[in-house]
Amino acid sequence: MKRILTIVLATAVILSGQIAFATPSTHIWSPATDIQPYGVFHLTADMYLPVKSDDEQVGGVRADKPDPVTNMGLTLGVLPFEKVQLELGFDHITGYSFAKRGDLDDSPFYFNAKLGVPEGSFGTYFPALAIGGYMFGTRTDGEARANRTLEPGTDYNIYYAKIAKTFDPVGRFSAGYYAGNKKLLVDENGKEDEHGVLLAWERVMTEISDKLWLAVDYMGGDNSFGAIAYGFSWKFAPNVSVIFAYVDQNNDKLAFVEDWFTVQVDIDFNVFGK
Repeated sequence: MKRILTIVLATAVILSGQIAFATPSTHIWSPATDIQPYGVFHLTADMYLPVKSDDEQVGGVRADKPDPVTNMGLTLGVLPFEKVQLELGFDHITGYSFAKRGDLDDSPFYFNAKLGVPEGSFGTYFPALAIGGYMFGTRTDGEARANRTLEPGTDYNIYYAKIAKTFDPVGRFSAGYYAGNKKLLVDENGKEDEHGVLLAWERVMTEISDKLWLAVDYMGGDNSFGAIAYGFSWKFAPNVSVIFAYVDQNNDKLAFVEDWFTVQVDIDFNVFGK
């Protein structure tokens, strides 16, 4: 019985430590203060490619190397105001199929929302402000299965608040804090680790091209969301850009891989044709 419980717990830690990628308007990895304007659809197609597999075992259970994770998302600005904006969205995320360890692909839909005030809305020095939540999955908590594994929920339920301000010519700096479901956001030992800081720097490199954007994006914590991401994007059209970035997890012992390479295609279109 003790061995069975060890295997169940180890499997739960491995599964709950899996990285998930639901995307409100983000920098690279974590939510930004940016919000889609009224009537603007933001379509994203993201791919996360595992860079290096983890050879360690957790509780005697060897982790399989994961497949690439893909995310198709859609976000819409829904408030017809310039100074107060709201976006709502959903994501369809796949790539979580692991033999005998449950299948998160059975519940691929996640939802997000964000309310905020754009930078400069109430004066030159007024920063951008945003509060929101994402990774609202459709399967709650964990469910024990007949083969003595634990199939976890997808309700990460991450809430956050963030502030951002541009300091020319250095760039825009963002800072905030998040908290989520303590049953799913854990470290490699299964200990609760459901909150952390949010930090980011970004800048359009006008000296080179108005189409080039650089960013460094940090999300604190030893849970599966804790990571630092750095990369760039290129705007191929006024409403189309592609991000190329590297994601380095804070806790290499937690998930199946240490790092990810990501390519994210973002397309905006206005339902009113403006």
